[in-house]
Amino acid sequence: MTARPVRATSVEGLAIVGELRGRGDAPLVLLLHGGGQTRHAWTGTADHLLGAGFDVGSYDARGHGDSDWAADRDYSLPAHGRDLVAFLRAAGRPAALVGASMGGISALFAAAEAPELVRALVLVDIVPRFAPEGVARVRNFMQAHPDGFATIEDAAAAVHAYNPNRARSKNPSGLMRSLREGADGRLRWHWDPAVVGDAPTEALADMLSERLAALPASLPLMLISGAQSDVVDPQAVAGFRAQAPHAEIVAVDRAGHMVAGDRNDAFSDAIAGFLRRRLALPS
Repeated sequence: MTARPVRATSVEGLAIVGELRGRGDAPLVLLLHGGGQTRHAWTGTADHLLGAGFDVGSYDARGHGDSDWAADRDYSLPAHGRDLVAFLRAAGRPAALVGASMGGISALFAAAEAPELVRALVLVDIVPRFAPEGVARVRNFMQAHPDGFATIEDAAAAVHAYNPNRARSKNPSGLMRSLREGADGRLRWHWDPAVVGDAPTEALADMLSERLAALPASLPLMLISGAQSDVVDPQAVAGFRAQAPHAEIVAVDRAGHMVAGDRNDAFSDAIAGFLRRRLALPS
């Protein structure tokens, strides 16, 4: 299906670039990528949801992909949440939000700011109180190789070292969507290095817990995580269950923090089933 470009503007004037796909009259699912990714990370899931009868949207978060970098280096989670609300308003209708890691946190902020625009919320391997060791590993990957890579094969090797359990692609050309070529000819990750920011704090966990507690019990809520995730470990899941006893919780076997990429079919089946049930989509 042909994508319809959507360009939102943040409160600071940043361009937030994304797209919508589908018929235009089906329930909209907005896919929110994690830190260091782009909207293209959702291609497999988007195709699955389109086939299941949904309309699908996605966008590049500020500092990522085709969206603007913040001159003031404001990559705070509230700023990401405001951008999400701006994109929903540019899209012109409410949506079910599926947010991975950073995208899930953005969704919590948006649901608090504009609840009328959020029909359901799926948190993908993120909870208010996550395992610090796993988050540190993500941050270390994003901060590594500041001088970039000589070849795309070198970049692919870095990705494989971060996620060695996933089969390495024989053709890494698709990775170019996540890279930019500098004036020196070297390849660097597409994101603004400033997006990594400070390490998470207990104050952030408290803030996210407050956002989660403020969600209306009537809002369909799901947590889907990788059974082998080092970010949402069993202790983190138990804490989430205590905070949100009404939520549906699914662990995808043989998947880590990058659950949608590790087991896309199982992941997409689970969220499509949840959204079909909770949004009353005809089968």
